[in-house]
Amino acid sequence: MTTNQTSTPLRAEALERARVPGLLRRLASILYDLMLVSSILVVAAALFVIPALLITGNAATEGPLQPGIGGIGRIALQVWLLAVLLAYYGYFWSQGRQTLAMRAWRIRLVRDDGAELSIADAMRRLLFAGVTLLPFGAGLLWVLFDPNGLAWYDRLSHTRPLLLAKPASNRNRNQGV
Repeated sequence: MTTNQTSTPLRAEALERARVPGLLRRLASILYDLMLVSSILVVAAALFVIPALLITGNAATEGPLQPGIGGIGRIALQVWLLAVLLAYYGYFWSQGRQTLAMRAWRIRLVRDDGAELSIADAMRRLLFAGVTLLPFGAGLLWVLFDPNGLAWYDRLSHTRPLLLAKPASNRNRNQGV
């Protein structure tokens, strides 16, 4: 059983019957999101670095292998990029929203009780995903062994991905008219 595309909380029986996406679908979604997030971070870095270099005047004096931002500027850039990353996932994972990759692969995140994720839930999931993926993706590979198909970060954050039903095709919608 798959769930529908709405963002309403799931009842306990619907949550029990809902399917969890498999490893390959999760990997595809992660890779798709990685491409999108990488592009967003490049733009965010440019929005930080270009004005910083113009203000400090280091743009003309530094070589291509020695960027002009160092010290506190580099720390500020890293904090800025982390804030952009947190904002991206905090926005898209909370309140029943989905990233573009999750829409493409028909994945929706819910809490263990079937409710939509709050921003705190999304941040907790992102933190646990980052930590548990570090040891060679072990946190994600755990879905192969978990009886419910959940990754370590799903368990730790008390969230779960659900596989959404395929939307009805236009042909089927027009036949009912």
